[in-house]
Amino acid sequence: MFRLICILIGYAIGCLQSAYFVGRFAGHVDLRQYGSGNLGTTNALRVLGKKAGAITFICDILKSVAGFLLCRILFPNIPLAGLYGCVGVILGHDFPFYLRFKGGKGIACMIGLVLCLSVTTWYLPAFAFGIGIVCIAATRYVSLGSMSFAVMIPIVLYRVGYPFEGISIAACLAALALYQHRANIARLLAGNENKLGAKRVERNV
Repeated sequence: MFRLICILIGYAIGCLQSAYFVGRFAGHVDLRQYGSGNLGTTNALRVLGKKAGAITFICDILKSVAGFLLCRILFPNIPLAGLYGCVGVILGHDFPFYLRFKGGKGIACMIGLVLCLSVTTWYLPAFAFGIGIVCIAATRYVSLGSMSFAVMIPIVLYRVGYPFEGISIAACLAALALYQHRANIARLLAGNENKLGAKRVERNV
């Protein structure tokens, strides 16, 4: 029962779609209609600039931190409660009901999850962030670095002996991240994915 409660709490927090509100209040635009149409940090950065991108990024991280801590407070004797809270945050971020379930890709929220888990598993941010940063630095593809980061999370948790249920959850989140990046994967294979530093603000049709 705690799993469902934590997911619902996290979903409510995740539905506070940072990029959407930043776009509306800072740029007076609906980011779903500009750039990639994605409600995430990268699109906010390309369409609205560095300040909007940074605000979106930080807010999305904090959503996971809030979901994790709140669920741990509500269920102090259940170690996985915070993890399920973050699952809900990512689902709410990716599929906000009031935006017709069109949100972001959940990477910043996953970064928040990793930061929360790093309290007991310091290897996780060291390896996951390291792989993601190296991929971005080497290729300038944010999407490739993001997917690499997501995939590394369950791998590292497995290597450090994390509980099987937690590893399974992380693997599902990684699979969701890959699914959310399916358009990016297609563009990477076609050789026309946008690189870091490219600014694309045209309106989607």
